[in-house]
Amino acid sequence: MNYKALSSALLVVLSTGLSANVTANEKPFSIAIHGGAGTISKANLTAEQQKAYREKLQEAVDAGYDVLAKGGDSLVAIKTSINILENSPLFNAGVGAVYTFDGAHELDASIMDGKTMNAGAVAGVKHIKNPIDLAITVMEKSPHVMLSGQGAEEFALTQGYQLVPANHFDTDSRYQQLKSAKEKIQKAESNPDYQASIGSSSHHNYQQSALDYSEFDYKFGTVGAVALDQNGNLAAGTSTGGMTAKRFGRIGDSPVIGAGTYAENGVCAVSATGHGEYFIRYHVAGDICAKVKYQNKSIIQAADEVINQRLITAGGTGGVIAIDHRGNIATPFNTEGMYRATRKNNEPAQVMIWSDL
Repeated sequence: MNYKALSSALLVVLSTGLSANVTANEKPFSIAIHGGAGTISKANLTAEQQKAYREKLQEAVDAGYDVLAKGGDSLVAIKTSINILENSPLFNAGVGAVYTFDGAHELDASIMDGKTMNAGAVAGVKHIKNPIDLAITVMEKSPHVMLSGQGAEEFALTQGYQLVPANHFDTDSRYQQLKSAKEKIQKAESNPDYQASIGSSSHHNYQQSALDYSEFDYKFGTVGAVALDQNGNLAAGTSTGGMTAKRFGRIGDSPVIGAGTYAENGVCAVSATGHGEYFIRYHVAGDICAKVKYQNKSIIQAADEVINQRLITAGGTGGVIAIDHRGNIATPFNTEGMYRATRKNNEPAQVMIWSDL
């Protein structure tokens, strides 16, 4: 199945009349959220599971939309939506966070305010119930952009946060994913070809032959939101439990400003989900906004070019939600599916999983 073609076709459909219902006297506002991209097979997702995902996405997008509809700030709308997703075991963020190789949880999050260009991020935290909240606090209450690990949690205590026990994030489904992932890793590492690549003196051969995590379907998850409020302020936020069976304190794109999260008033806001290493290397969120800002491309075209051309050519998989200063929304992805929902002023929400909704 040509997922790229289906995704691109959907973008064209969704872009038609994006601002048609916004009159001259109305101020556009809109929100988009995502709950991760990856191999989301219709055959493997039961009707009950699909219903649960759609209901939670609906709840989250409606909650953020209600903030905007009442004249609230885009940052508040994003926090409201992401908190709902972080508090659900359905998504790889907050309570649904995946396990590291050692059976722990390490969570990342970031936020960016398009009005001030200020940003905050946390990486590798283990006892923060809602990492997006701490990212906002880092942005608003510290002179820094990113704090990590124990230091981030020490800062949280100075700001009145209560740490939660590590087992707060435990779920059986994620533990089963860890067991499956470790079996695949151990099998791959016992392969003579893999061992030979480790012992090779050629750095190039090592890079090409060593264990390729992209072969395993346990790297996706992540939640995020982008919003435009009635004052024209854009914002973006992303939160994740990382990659199942990750080791050595690995950090992906979610807390990296410009890679997993970016926002600038008058341009666009982006939140990403996918194989983080590629999103970091290709500066995905920032690249999309740069195309809008400097090449005068629509948010639909810019996001599609990065996700379905540049990124996929490089071997990177995933997707983004993106919104421009007029409230137009793009949700391209180059995987089988991406949990997502959008809502614009005076319009009902759209809740989608696959290219055909």
